Amino acid sequence: MPTLSITRPLIQTAELQAALKGAPPAAAPRQAPVLVDCRFALDDPQAGIRAWQQSRLPGARYGHLEQDFSGPVQPGRSGRHPLPDAAALIERLRSWGVGPDTPVVFYDASGGPFAARGWWLACHLGHPAAAVLDGGLDAWLAAGGELETGPPALPTEPAPVWPQRPPLLEAASVADVTAALGSATPLLDARSPERFAGVQEPIDPVAGHIPGARCMPHAGNLDGQGRFLPASDLAARWRGQDANAAICYCGSGVTAAHNVLAAVAAGLGRPRLYVGSWSEWITDPSRPVARGPS
Repeated sequence: MPTLSITRPLIQTAELQAALKGAPPAAAPRQAPVLVDCRFALDDPQAGIRAWQQSRLPGARYGHLEQDFSGPVQPGRSGRHPLPDAAALIERLRSWGVGPDTPVVFYDASGGPFAARGWWLACHLGHPAAAVLDGGLDAWLAAGGELETGPPALPTEPAPVWPQRPPLLEAASVADVTAALGSATPLLDARSPERFAGVQEPIDPVAGHIPGARCMPHAGNLDGQGRFLPASDLAARWRGQDANAAICYCGSGVTAAHNVLAAVAAGLGRPRLYVGSWSEWITDPSRPVARGPS
């Protein structure tokens, strides 16, 4: 049986260390979790895999944002990190040893946004036992966790075939976002206030935000150590917003997954993720753009 669930999307270092050591002999058998290293740098797409090759949590596989957790970019149509093909991603996860009920823990070294993207995708595929390591690599090291070095070893045989399951977390399309304009549906933008307001735009060719959106920077989910705030503090960020009705977006569907994770961790519901996000929205010049603060 899985030891994690969609209702417990965060795992602490001590809990993960215990899970990796295995259950006591008298306890029911449990599957050891598979770890997925999601470190990534937008300005150097190979930095994460280089870091993983040098050192990693014991036995961790590597999940690349652009090669594993995104599909091909369609110029003029898609955002920068479109949804990957579901069947291809399942096969990738199976090649890492993730079976249909295998606990899988994603981590990064950036406060969790890249790990949250991997977690969201696993949940979107219906996987019932995915989590993010709270605090990531820094929390592991702070707790005295050891790193594995040398050539990484991968399974020689894929994990069992996954049954078809409904999504545990839903995606929102550009049509869903268009329909939400002017309605009571909360649109929550995970980018910085400067990017939201259109004052600063270092990545995309158009600055601003989707009209009616509220700025909810993903960094506000974290404390000074890069760990998620207590559930009550996370819930306070959502005050007045119906999480189950909300659509979360960002620049390309990565940091917005962090806000989805925060809502689930706080027990507020399951917002939809607009995977295309701002970088898809602006591919059509007829779509409205707003500027200024929330």
